Amino acid sequence: MIATLIITILSIVCMILLIIFLPKIKVGKFNLQTFYFPPLLGAVLILSLRLVDFNSLISELTASNQMNPLKILCLFISMSCLSIVLDEAGLFKYLANKALQKANHTQLSVFIILYITTSILTVFTSNDVIILTFTPFIIFFCKNANISPLPFLVEEFIAANTFSMLLLIGNPTNIYLASSYGISFFSYLSKMALPTVLGAFTSFMILYLLFRKELKKPIDPSYEEVKIINKPVLFIGIITLITCTVLLSISSYINVEMYLICLISALVVLLFTFFYALFSSFNKKNQFTIFFDTVKRLPYALIPFVLSMFVLVLGLKEYSVTSELSKLLSNVNPVFGYGLSSLLACNLINNIPMSVFYFEVVKSADILIQEQAIYATIIGSNIGAFISPIGALAGIMWMSILKRYDVKFSFGQFMKYGLIVGIPTILMSLLGLFVLYL
Repeated sequence: MIATLIITILSIVCMILLIIFLPKIKVGKFNLQTFYFPPLLGAVLILSLRLVDFNSLISELTASNQMNPLKILCLFISMSCLSIVLDEAGLFKYLANKALQKANHTQLSVFIILYITTSILTVFTSNDVIILTFTPFIIFFCKNANISPLPFLVEEFIAANTFSMLLLIGNPTNIYLASSYGISFFSYLSKMALPTVLGAFTSFMILYLLFRKELKKPIDPSYEEVKIINKPVLFIGIITLITCTVLLSISSYINVEMYLICLISALVVLLFTFFYALFSSFNKKNQFTIFFDTVKRLPYALIPFVLSMFVLVLGLKEYSVTSELSKLLSNVNPVFGYGLSSLLACNLINNIPMSVFYFEVVKSADILIQEQAIYATIIGSNIGAFISPIGALAGIMWMSILKRYDVKFSFGQFMKYGLIVGIPTILMSLLGLFVLYL
C-alpha cells in the first residue's frame, strides 16, 4: 500500500509542477504537452512492481460495461472530432462575430451576448472546444476595440465550464461518470438542468458585479470579415452533430451504446471531409486543410493520461483507499460532501483523474446515496475548473493561449476570480441538486 501511495502522490505532484512550470516541450516540429508524463511513468512503475495485477487491468479494459475507459475515451475523442470539424469550417468564429455585431457599441451588451453565445455553443459541443475557439477571437476583438479583454475572457471561461454541466456530452468528466453508472441522456438532463441554471445565474451576477465599472465604458469595435470556409463540410458536420445528439438522447431505448454512436458520427464527418477534398482538389487549393487540421487537433494526450490515471486508481482501490474515503464521506450529506470534496480534489489532481478516482469512491458508498453522489461529483468536476488552472484541462489550455497572445493573467489572478465566483456557484448548484432529492 505504501509504495502505491508514494508513486501516486509523486505522480500527482510532478504533474502539477509540470502544469505550472513546463506545460509544453518542443520535440522537432512538435509541441508536446507534458502533464501526462508523470502519471504515465507512475502507471508503468505500478505495473512493473506488480502492485496492480496485469490480468485485472486487461479485464477492466476489455469489459463490456459502460465504465470501460476505452469506450469513454472513444466517445470523448469522437465528440471532440465533430466539434473541431465545425470549428475548422469556420462556424464558431462566424457565429461569434455575428453575435458581437449586435452589441450596440457598449461593453455590457458585448458581455451579455458573449455569455449567451458561449453558453449555447458549449451545451451542444464541449467546454474545451469553445475555449480553444473563442479565446483568440476575444483577444483580437478587444485589441481592435481598444478595451481590456479581462472581463470577457473570465466570463467566457466561467460560462463554458458552467454550461458544460447541462448535457452529458459537455465535459469528459460528465461522460465518464454518468456513463459508468449507466445514466441515460434524459435522466442526466432532468437532474442537471436546475443545478446548471442556478449556477449560471449565480456566476453571471457575480461576474457582472466584479466588472460592472469596466463594462460601463463605451467601445468602438472593429469587426473582421468572417466567412464560412467550407459550406458542404459545415452542412454535413451540423447535420451529423444534430443526428448524433438525438441518437445519444435515445440510446438507452434503441439499445445502442453511446460510444458507438459518437464513433460512427465522427467517422462519417471525417470520411466526408476527406473524400470531398479528394474530389475537389483539382479545382481548389488546400482542400485537405480541414481534414488534416482536425486530425492534428484531436486531444491525443487524453489517451495516455486517462489510462495511466486508471492504473493508479486501480492500485489505490486494491489497497482500500477509495473505500476509506467513502466511509469518511458517509458522515456528511452526500450532495454537499461529494460536491465540495470533488471540487477540492480537482484542484489537487485535475478533474479527469478525480473522476476516475471518485467513481471507485462512489461505488463503495451506500447504494441509496450513489446517484446523489455521482451527480454531485459531476458538478464538482465542472465548477472545479474555476478555482485554479490545475482543476481542468480547459484551464491549462486557456492559460497557455493567454500566454501565447501576451495577455497578462497570473496563477494568483486565476485563483482570485475563481474563488470569488466558484464558491457561491457550486453552493447554489449543489443546493439545486439537494432540492431535487428532498
